[in-house]
Amino acid sequence: MDEEVLLAQLDLIRENLPDAFDTAQKIVRQREEILLQAEEYAQEIMEAAERRADQLLDEMGIIQQAELEASQIRQRVQQECEAVQEQTLAEIERMRLQSQQELEQMRQLTLADCEDIQNGADEYADSVLLSIEQQLTDMLRVIRNGRQQLQPEDDYPSQTDSGNSVPRSSVPPPKK
Repeated sequence: MDEEVLLAQLDLIRENLPDAFDTAQKIVRQREEILLQAEEYAQEIMEAAERRADQLLDEMGIIQQAELEASQIRQRVQQECEAVQEQTLAEIERMRLQSQQELEQMRQLTLADCEDIQNGADEYADSVLLSIEQQLTDMLRVIRNGRQQLQPEDDYPSQTDSGNSVPRSSVPPPKK
């Protein structure tokens, strides 16, 4: 895998993670709006009940009934709010877990890709080193052959009787 694919995957993570957080924030805002609406609804009911109670102040039974109804409505609204809150929290937790799973999958893919890249690099380095080793072996063989040719052979004297040859020991060594 090349660097562009890895960067593309990291961009995908960067793009998807904010969407998940945005969605979670939207859910929290919706929950707050629902709670606010429920409070407004409860307030409206309370105000209606109070108006009715004021109108029927003379009838004690009706006032008590209104208070009972208001209490029941409050309880119902409270239960609805708690249910909405639980649903919202459950949805946020589900989204969080899903985001974590997706992130872990992407991390595993990235690690696998990195390992593949490392293995490919190791294989390439090994092939280059093998090639260099073969070239050095060939060069060493050429050097040994050259040195053997430069060494005096046992059946040749180091100096000839005619004096035309120069003894090998008097030949200066090659310059470095």
